[in-house]
Amino acid sequence: MKKKLTKKITETEFDNGYWYASEIKSFAKEIGVRHFSKLRKDELEKIIKHFIRTGKTSSSTRKNIVQSGKKDYELGLKLNLKIINYTNNQETKRFLEKEALKINLKLKRKSGARYRLNRWREEQIDKGRKITYGDLVRQYVKLNDTSRPFKKIPHGRYINFLADYLANEKNRNREDAIKAWKKLKKLNIPKDYQSWKKSNRS
Repeated sequence: MKKKLTKKITETEFDNGYWYASEIKSFAKEIGVRHFSKLRKDELEKIIKHFIRTGKTSSSTRKNIVQSGKKDYELGLKLNLKIINYTNNQETKRFLEKEALKINLKLKRKSGARYRLNRWREEQIDKGRKITYGDLVRQYVKLNDTSRPFKKIPHGRYINFLADYLANEKNRNREDAIKAWKKLKKLNIPKDYQSWKKSNRS
């Protein structure tokens, strides 16, 4: 039986479980997390783990969580437009792809690039840097145009699992990796490749 998120859950139980975004947001609301509906799942997981360890509710340190006014794409996306009210929608994604291809016609999208692009954008804003969509496009090209593997991200269990699976499982493809991830989600073990491999051996 799937364990439920309650205030009595342990950190190990939380780490070994797989929680849907709706469950995470509902629990975040219950423990009084500010702007919980605006935060990413990995941000909320970090706050929840702090709550489990300390019994205290913390807040995200990310800036511009609550935005007002017109969204950038409503103003008309262009390279010299400063990023003020970003929206990660299809229109913005198409703009990035189109402008990136102007820089590199042979550009191929690399798995995980968009995720890291969004984290880069947030990091620049948190540091008080005024970046434009042109800066964002150039960073997107840079992220996609590298032969080096990405560094693992702290809370990207799904992304990290897929990367490790494909790097270590010979003659396996992305579809196989996704099937393995779905099985791992149901197991009461840490959600990483090493734990999945150990479980398969036993």
